[in-house]
Amino acid sequence: MLNEILDNVKDRMEKSVSNLQKEFSAIRTGRANPAMFESIRVDVYGSEMPIHQVATISIPEPRLVVIQPWDKTNLSGIEKAILKSDLSLNPSNDGNLIRIQIPDLTEERRKEYVKHAKHKAEECKVSIRNIRRDGNEMIKSLEKDKEISEDDSKASQDSVQKITDKFVDEVQKLTENKEKEILSI
Repeated sequence: MLNEILDNVKDRMEKSVSNLQKEFSAIRTGRANPAMFESIRVDVYGSEMPIHQVATISIPEPRLVVIQPWDKTNLSGIEKAILKSDLSLNPSNDGNLIRIQIPDLTEERRKEYVKHAKHKAEECKVSIRNIRRDGNEMIKSLEKDKEISEDDSKASQDSVQKITDKFVDEVQKLTENKEKEILSI
């Protein structure tokens, strides 16, 4: 029973960190990256769809993104979605595909991205702490119901804290790496 609780806590924390990594990959760093466009949704055929489901995104050069829709009638919808996004990019539509030059980031914009990354990291840490709380509550309820001893409860709560510390450290390292990546370009 305790092992199931610890495994559940660990799995949920891993998912939180994985989600943070996905969010970090979408934060612009000055280099072209297809992950930048993952959050963009395009209005096509009367519904909103992720951009990667209506077009091919390629990176032929470090600062150039080429988006080629499978159906050319979606070009203007893709262009509008990119303009509405918070990426601050100017797409160039030539009638067949969309080219996007990735401009150098200004110092002010870099600081905004670092702030955004830190905010996402803090949200992840809060999520991890909430998972820790849930795990500890499950352990305490087992102790209260006399299914485990007080010593087992204390040892299990210590294990939950060690798992929590490990994941919080991982979030911190990811955040520091993303900050260096944003500021170094």
